[in-house]
Amino acid sequence: MRTRSTHAGGSGIRAGAGGAALLAAAGLLITAIPAGAATPPAAQPPADVIPGARTATPALVDGIREAADGKASPADAARGHLAAKESRYKIAQPGRDLAPVQTLRRGAEETVRLQQKHRGVPVLGGQYVVRMETKGGERVVTGTSGKYFTGLTTGVEPAVAKDVAVRRAVAATLERLGGHRLARTDAKRATPLSGTAGGLVVIPRGEGVLAHHVTVRGTNPATGAPVLQQVYIDARAGFPVLQFSAIKTITPPRTATAAAPRAAARKAADRRAVLHPAAEHPAAEHPAAEHPAAEHPGTVGSGTLLNGAKVALNVRKDGDRYVLADHARMADGTKNTLTTWDARDKDVYEVVGTWPEGIAEFGSPTPQFGREATDAGAIDAHWAAGQVYDYYKKHHARTGLDGRGSSVNSLVGVTELGLPFVNAFWDGTKMVYGSGDEEYKPLSADLDVVGHEMTHGVVENSANLVYAGQSGALNEAIADYFGNAIDVTRTGMSMDDPDAGLIGEDLCRTTAPRACAFRDLNDGATTSKNFLGVTFGTDNGGVHLNSTIFSGALWDLREDLGAELADRIVYKALTEYMTPLDGFTDGRNAVVAAAKDLGVTGQRLNAAERSFNAHGIVAGWEQALGVDSDELFGKLNTGGTGVQAGGGWWAASKSNDDGTEPYSVYAGRADGTGTPKLISPNDGRYHVHPATDGRTVVWAAYGPASVDILSRPVAGGPIKRLYTSTTSDVSGLRVENGVTVFETLGLFTRHVVHLRPGDREPTYVDGGGDDVLTGLPSIAHGRIAYAKLYPDGQDYRLGVEILDLKTGKKTLAEQLDEPQTLGQTAVNGSHVFWLTDENIADDGQMGIRRANLDGTGAYDISAEGKPGALIASDLTVSESAVTVNAVLPDTAYRNETLPKNWQLTTDGSRKQRVSCNRGEQLSPAALAGTQVVWLDGTTGWTNLVTRTRPAGRCG
Repeated sequence: MRTRSTHAGGSGIRAGAGGAALLAAAGLLITAIPAGAATPPAAQPPADVIPGARTATPALVDGIREAADGKASPADAARGHLAAKESRYKIAQPGRDLAPVQTLRRGAEETVRLQQKHRGVPVLGGQYVVRMETKGGERVVTGTSGKYFTGLTTGVEPAVAKDVAVRRAVAATLERLGGHRLARTDAKRATPLSGTAGGLVVIPRGEGVLAHHVTVRGTNPATGAPVLQQVYIDARAGFPVLQFSAIKTITPPRTATAAAPRAAARKAADRRAVLHPAAEHPAAEHPAAEHPAAEHPGTVGSGTLLNGAKVALNVRKDGDRYVLADHARMADGTKNTLTTWDARDKDVYEVVGTWPEGIAEFGSPTPQFGREATDAGAIDAHWAAGQVYDYYKKHHARTGLDGRGSSVNSLVGVTELGLPFVNAFWDGTKMVYGSGDEEYKPLSADLDVVGHEMTHGVVENSANLVYAGQSGALNEAIADYFGNAIDVTRTGMSMDDPDAGLIGEDLCRTTAPRACAFRDLNDGATTSKNFLGVTFGTDNGGVHLNSTIFSGALWDLREDLGAELADRIVYKALTEYMTPLDGFTDGRNAVVAAAKDLGVTGQRLNAAERSFNAHGIVAGWEQALGVDSDELFGKLNTGGTGVQAGGGWWAASKSNDDGTEPYSVYAGRADGTGTPKLISPNDGRYHVHPATDGRTVVWAAYGPASVDILSRPVAGGPIKRLYTSTTSDVSGLRVENGVTVFETLGLFTRHVVHLRPGDREPTYVDGGGDDVLTGLPSIAHGRIAYAKLYPDGQDYRLGVEILDLKTGKKTLAEQLDEPQTLGQTAVNGSHVFWLTDENIADDGQMGIRRANLDGTGAYDISAEGKPGALIASDLTVSESAVTVNAVLPDTAYRNETLPKNWQLTTDGSRKQRVSCNRGEQLSPAALAGTQVVWLDGTTGWTNLVTRTRPAGRCG
């Protein structure tokens, strides 16, 4: 059992943070740019040491030339240096605790990356880099950087079995994707998801958290979209402490808490293309991807790009046809190819993380490829892949995306469930380009898009920046930077051109470039004005929402220092300095150090630093983020658990200040007076999903083999165990006057149950059979409301049912139409309220409906089809106000379209924003009148905050 930390407070989930994201897996590394002539040791200044965060090991050591073993292998020489300088690095046994990842050589330079292990278990994001030079048998260390976590003490023996971890990971993913709604499609009773255990890892929070890494794959049950989710299950208690999508997009998909059904999500997503970089688990290489040039001689053919330009293409004769396979570029090396494959009959879920069956190279009867190849985007993909390959080879001496000359494969024409797919992604071995639609050309039709995707392969094989929080924003920023640099360099566009910073502008069919471009790297975004704090469930912690803050600084660097030098600096920083969990300030330090290494001094070095200053990337910038709400409980450092309130009190889960400790339940007064009370025991379990009515707190406790429902009076007293399950998860807890309501969740079942005081077994509101699903419960004034999916002849119908606990009578509320999806219910003294979606062809808007407590008088206080209707995901009510958590149906991702809390009068006559805070707001819970408490990510942490009245228009 872990003991409770003596630290006060807690270090909440740094939703926008780099190192605190703690989400990495070490990647393979590649060659770096030469540093130029060595400076004699006598002329060297003292070592420039930048301290690490939450570790005694420096984040960066620069300006040194210290002798190393010239006869040992590079990895052994690197570890020998760290051992010899233990007083600086505080790494006691580098030979045992640092495993070689890869050694990169170019000329005299050697860059060694080392993966940290704790008692033999890999540490997520724990990677240290040693840079050396070797000449004439003499070797010197020129610098080091990275993250080695010195405070890890956790044991490495799991208490949770692998199968339990996999089951809970799949359940957690299902909950994240669709737990906030009940849909008619749920009647299919089959989960399209499966989990694969990936071994133990140590999450470097404080003393360390031992976790099972589980990869969950499949399709979203509501939208049909592909799912590739990385889930980390605490190996001592079985709770998902970390989860994020490994499908990495150039613009954020709709937040998981407000995801619309598939048709609506497609309509919204089409306004901005979604480009995915490397998935954490690479796809299997198809045998046909390797074509030795000796067996398949190359030919020069031609084709026409979608912009009308005719280009030469390297192709290969294959029987009676020619295929888009370029052998010439690697003929003198690995003899691998750049190949473009015809995937027009493949859906995206068939190609994510795997090689699709029956796929063939794009072909033509002659070397001159015709209109079919042009329209599919095949010519653009093949030509652009060559341009990107040439750029990295010419400017950075890099052979291929991995630096070792592996094959480059592009799939074109992919659809989504038979409909146009305005997406593209890199999944570890290949690029995949969607078909485009009536407004967007195929995604391969812009060189900066192809450069962006292929650069994700470069990032994956170098710093492998974790695709979450600030490290994910760095990943996106660097992909954008080089994609744009390749495009601007190839076309000869001046950096002074107003459109030079646009990404994806050449894909437009019907609009001007700036109108449909995905991003502008020269948009002036800064940390102080534009940083958006969001949880990992939204845009993987803001990887796109915040990326132009850093790419904008790199853009300024390129303007000030010139293209050639700036590109070399950024490439060197990526391949020699950055490590997986780097955040914005780490990225700044890496770029500045790389500039110095390349001989940049004086005014030019000042210009580089000014580029970051201008975008607010300075030490401690996170402290300047402000809010307009009142903080009740700060830095919760929790995920996957919400807040509830009642009777003038709130209840929430919180970890300790470094996130090491399993979550504990606290309760506090909503007026902010007094000190929050610790409610749950310190027993090694995760205490989550708390609810209170001001007298009692109830919550779920996750342990190695079971989940318990526990309760305790707010005033103190013994903890009671109300319910135990060894097969199901639980959520949606509510309590009133001793009656506890919650959902039991299995992979194929979902039921609302309640426990009265003294009950030994819960009562199923739906009988607990296999033919009915119920969920999204609420309780007030002796009544329970819940959504219900039930059989009606050969079909299934949805409705909201009200159970009167005093009489036992159940009443289905009137419906105004036939709902396809229902959202959260809520009850007050006069009405029942719920979210309803009847038109799945819109952008995901939901109506807010109410009915009398006897089920009659149903009407919409906010109609789904009404202008300004919201894409809502959560609902809570008081006697006089209805608060919903929702996003706007807008195609531009910005602060205003992140999840916010909106409040309506109970008749719908007025609607206002609850708060004007930036960033993400989640899990609203109503108190008396218009007061609401919620979880707020504005500051980059997850804080519990409140307002007693709406903020107004926020405009």
